[in-house]
Amino acid sequence: MARATLIGFSAVVMWALLALFTSASGAVPPFQLSALAFSVATLIGLAMRLVAPPREKAGPIPPVVWLIGIAGLFGYHFFYFTALRNAPAVEASLIAYLWPLLIVLGSALMPGERLGWHHIAGALLGLAGTALIITKGGGFTFESRYALGYAMAGVCALFWSGYSLLSRRFQAVPTSTVTWFCLATAVLSALCHLALEQTVWPAAPGEWLAVLGLGLMPVGAAFYAWDYGVKRGNIQVLGASSYAAPLLSTLILIAAGAAQPTATIIAACLLITFGAALAAKNMILKPNRKRAGEAA
Repeated sequence: MARATLIGFSAVVMWALLALFTSASGAVPPFQLSALAFSVATLIGLAMRLVAPPREKAGPIPPVVWLIGIAGLFGYHFFYFTALRNAPAVEASLIAYLWPLLIVLGSALMPGERLGWHHIAGALLGLAGTALIITKGGGFTFESRYALGYAMAGVCALFWSGYSLLSRRFQAVPTSTVTWFCLATAVLSALCHLALEQTVWPAAPGEWLAVLGLGLMPVGAAFYAWDYGVKRGNIQVLGASSYAAPLLSTLILIAAGAAQPTATIIAACLLITFGAALAAKNMILKPNRKRAGEAA
């Protein structure tokens, strides 16, 4: 289980590259960028099938799995982009980033799971650290004129936490199925782009490389790793540790020269690191213990 949890956490590390690659992709509008990135993610899945084909033929995929997968990947991005169009980025991002906390709390309803105080405390510390990063240590206000954007951000958080939790109920469904979720998301994103945006292609080779990198890691390999992690790893630890994504993203931007280190970043680092360690304390202290109903 520890190995699966680490694989799942690798998705969080890859998501930390999202801001860097997105900012380097130029003026490509969101849905067009999503369509391009998920097309690359689909190619990754097809390549994996060629390199390491499944040993046994998988049975038919239940229709509800298709609904969960496509709604999770496309729904999250659709509502997130809609939220950013209708509310300030700080407030929208903070509301959308409630999904790790929702995963930790919702995991108590899953078979074989037990929600401990340390899971809740770790998730709340992570949320506090995320709030520091997004608000830069300042305050934020909720205005009624942005109600639609706030609501869309909340729906975004519900979609991703719901997708992550429900995926665990279908552990027999192979991770390779994510390939088709990515394909559907690419097609739906392209349709949204044609209906809502003006086409803007990357203007330089570096921008094309950023789009490729986006599809290879934060949008590509990350979703395959996350699927494996939530199905076979410790979903509560994954939920709490997901708050590391905005911290790691900020540190990467600092390393790239796009941001400056501050006392706020240091405080957020301490909160998120301690929160993740607290949520994972059982795995750290008793790494070989298996709980009833959990896969090794």
